[in-house]
Amino acid sequence: MAPIRTALIGLSASAKTSWASTAHLPYLLSPRGRSKYEIVALCNTSVEAAQNAISCFKLPKETKAYGDPESLAQDTNVELVVVCTRVDVHHATALPSVKAGKTVYVEWPLAQDNAHAEDLARTARESGSRTIVGLQGRLTPAVVKLRDLLQQGRIGKVLSSEVYATGGSMDRDLLPTGLKYFTDRAIGGNIVTIGLGHSESRSQASKRGSNTPMVFDQVQHVLGEINNFRTRVQIQRPNVRIRDPATNKVLETIKSDVPDLVFSAGTLSASPTTQEGASVLFRFRRGQPFRGDPALVWSINGEKGEIRLVARDGTALHANAYSGPVTIEVDDFETGQLEAVEWEWEAWQEELPFVSRSVAAVYDKFADGGVNTIASFDEALVRHKQLNGMLDS
Repeated sequence: MAPIRTALIGLSASAKTSWASTAHLPYLLSPRGRSKYEIVALCNTSVEAAQNAISCFKLPKETKAYGDPESLAQDTNVELVVVCTRVDVHHATALPSVKAGKTVYVEWPLAQDNAHAEDLARTARESGSRTIVGLQGRLTPAVVKLRDLLQQGRIGKVLSSEVYATGGSMDRDLLPTGLKYFTDRAIGGNIVTIGLGHSESRSQASKRGSNTPMVFDQVQHVLGEINNFRTRVQIQRPNVRIRDPATNKVLETIKSDVPDLVFSAGTLSASPTTQEGASVLFRFRRGQPFRGDPALVWSINGEKGEIRLVARDGTALHANAYSGPVTIEVDDFETGQLEAVEWEWEAWQEELPFVSRSVAAVYDKFADGGVNTIASFDEALVRHKQLNGMLDS
């Protein structure tokens, strides 16, 4: 089968954050990626900016350069459009290609608010556009292993689950200049929608400025949809210092309207793996964990045992949480034994940087027709409503 002709929006030679180049390009330019995808176009804020990116990343000279999403959407040679811009322009950059009926892959969050996410999802249904959202944490091997353990009945039916996570930024009251917008809820990208909804690791944060993502979606992918949320949010540290990462100097202090502490609890419906009314508890706090504690601890309590996943150095199981160990253990109530459960990346993924491996799995699954585990716009809209409901608490 011929490679899928792909266009990237937001691959920039001068971007303050580099998700497109660090997470998407390694797979797309790898031998495996090239056998399934072909980058045929780039779109940036201007044709010149797109041309600069083509040159910077050594893409083929015949790669087309576009300066606006509407022109790109009219290119009949493009089959897949990948949007890696800042969240507040996701809607504007994705919408023309969605209307044109192209396959569109948008990084999480889908849009800056529920209304814009709803518009993208509705337009895709009307145009027949196939859709992908960057909730790639579903495909990370540790998350797949947890789901497999439950489906195998390893601990019987789930009775409850607890998630304790810290992150969202490298520091509890500092942000780099590139993530100043994390203090403005109206933009839509912040430590709740990205940090809890789709977290980053400490090593990733050093490059991008954030420290958490996707835990919220991963938990529901493993356990099932959570209902009856009851949430308490708090802005503990409203005054956030903005630091220039190049000089380490604090440039200003601004007021944040985004909560930095979230407590949320809900229940699960009955399923083959879950007891009716099983409780799920989240606690997410911005910044560093207690000194020496892991960034993420996720426990699943069942009838016959308990599973615990621990990520010491980050919550980004889909990206860079691997500078330290990520472990899974099962406490078997019947035998009294504690068992370490192994998990592993596929051999072809090990050739890629950690931050790219789960993104690569999305591309790989899609190219091979395995769309059942890939999040769509409609599924992303559900997560938007849940997370924004938390922020409104």
